[in-house]
Amino acid sequence: MVLVSACTTGPSLETRGAVTASPGDSKHLTIGSAGFTESDLLAQMYALLLNQAGYKTSLLTVANRELYEPALESGQIDVVPEYAATFADWLNAKTDGPDAPPAGSPDLDATMAALRKLATPRGLTVLAPGSAVDQNAFAVTEAYARRYHLKTLSDLGRSGLKVRLAAGDECVQRPYCEPGLKKTYGIDITAVDPKGVGTTQAKRAVQNGQDQMVLTTTTDATLDDFGLVLLADDRHLQNADYIVPVVNRSRAGSEGVTKALGKLNDVLTTADLASMNQQVDSWRRLPEDVARTYLKDKGLLK
Repeated sequence: MVLVSACTTGPSLETRGAVTASPGDSKHLTIGSAGFTESDLLAQMYALLLNQAGYKTSLLTVANRELYEPALESGQIDVVPEYAATFADWLNAKTDGPDAPPAGSPDLDATMAALRKLATPRGLTVLAPGSAVDQNAFAVTEAYARRYHLKTLSDLGRSGLKVRLAAGDECVQRPYCEPGLKKTYGIDITAVDPKGVGTTQAKRAVQNGQDQMVLTTTTDATLDDFGLVLLADDRHLQNADYIVPVVNRSRAGSEGVTKALGKLNDVLTTADLASMNQQVDSWRRLPEDVARTYLKDKGLLK
């Protein structure tokens, strides 16, 4: 892993309010990855699409957003895959402090507007989101869902079933977790079993009946291995964490970059991401090979 120091060559605090330079079109671009499987896959796909469009690319792994976001502002990293609501909240806290009201929300349009308002003064351009989203999600066993006719979280709330939830210990306070499940869906959460978010331990606890539901994500690649299925968030409790490319405007804000990366939006789905995550995590395939095969199968790569 290569760590990047916080750089200061981006827009100054005095000029961030009016970033007026023309979008840049550097032919040598650095693609950032946050170091986990999904981020690696997205970075590889970005690099392959940009290579085909005539750009030379290199990949840089920086697992800490506190390091890679300043590097993105400075131009040491040119492109990075991000998550709309999470990145909006992160930039909001950086700009207005940790107690600022959330910028991300379940509304994608509102989230994107807030994100772009925060990103633009920092010399960053947020490209359009596609349909792929990596949100918090809740899963139960297939047998449990079948027995009680559950397809959505609303179904679970109406059932009146008592639910012990396997999740991170912060779930008892986070609005998207225990409080939100109770308020939005009326689910009777009797306890939070602090086994982590989507961990093997948490999923096994639901599989063996110790717990009834687990907090995971919409791109979890291993649910089938544990006989688990997601319950739909039909009242939109979770924030709009759609995948968006974020670029340094002065180096990668051109139409060429936008067009190359935009091709992915037309085909990439949440299910596609889950499948690719599984190929890397369970089948031990290399992210670059999985990314290349996917793009070729979709007709995006020659």
